[in-house]
Amino acid sequence: MKIAISTESTADLTKELIEENGFKIIAYPIQLGDKNCFDGEISTEEIISFVNQNKILPKTAAVNDYRFTEYFSELLKDYDAVIHFSLSSELSATYNNAVRSAKELKNVYVVDTRSLSTGIALLALYAKKLVDQGKGAKEIYELCLKRVPFVQASFELKRLDYLYKGGRCNALTLFGANLLKIRPQIIVDNGKMIPGKKYRGNFAHVVKNYCQDVLDKFNNPDLSVGFVTYTTADDEIIESAKEYLKERGFKNIYVTRAGGTITSHCGEDCLGILYINDGGMN
Repeated sequence: MKIAISTESTADLTKELIEENGFKIIAYPIQLGDKNCFDGEISTEEIISFVNQNKILPKTAAVNDYRFTEYFSELLKDYDAVIHFSLSSELSATYNNAVRSAKELKNVYVVDTRSLSTGIALLALYAKKLVDQGKGAKEIYELCLKRVPFVQASFELKRLDYLYKGGRCNALTLFGANLLKIRPQIIVDNGKMIPGKKYRGNFAHVVKNYCQDVLDKFNNPDLSVGFVTYTTADDEIIESAKEYLKERGFKNIYVTRAGGTITSHCGEDCLGILYINDGGMN
């Protein structure tokens, strides 16, 4: 059986990982003022520059049913089945749109990852491993669903500006955080973004503490794959996060940059470490 592993631009995969694994990607639409484009057509720098100049966030939207039907139908011309990994249904209508489209077709399985960014990518990589082992589409779909609750996705933010502009925190919280140099942690919990620990001080020092705390709390990782994903960060901060994963024994550590959709909501100076916290499965 020839199986397509599909996901969305919100998985923040590098071109190399997409090509190496043969992943199929559908992109989210993004609107910067009068400019309409798709995730992947604009850079992180363009997103940040737009926000700095206009003091508003880009407009992001879900992938609609029509595009999914076209996309899945095209894939089924070359594949016997499609397994699609979608951004958390708690964060976007995209998952439900994909499910509605899949019901019109045969052998299209849609996974609600209950995650975002490379939390999605972790499940797609696991599915690719199962495809290579010769497992069938339905079995792969069911095995991936079992791992969804164990995806550890969290990020450390230097500032709350984008969350404030997006209505995810109030002006008083923003003022206090900036005044006291509070660096909030954002955790993806059951598909939703919730506040975690609050750190203070130099961002490089904060990221080190964040990495240590995450690895201590979620201490049963599948060491086969870990991600360091960021919007903007100094090279030494990225290397520091990568080194923490290396010290814990992760075999494959991928550094990826968040795309337009994720950057539009998290903003600059955002970095996270992501992995599956179930000790590893066959």
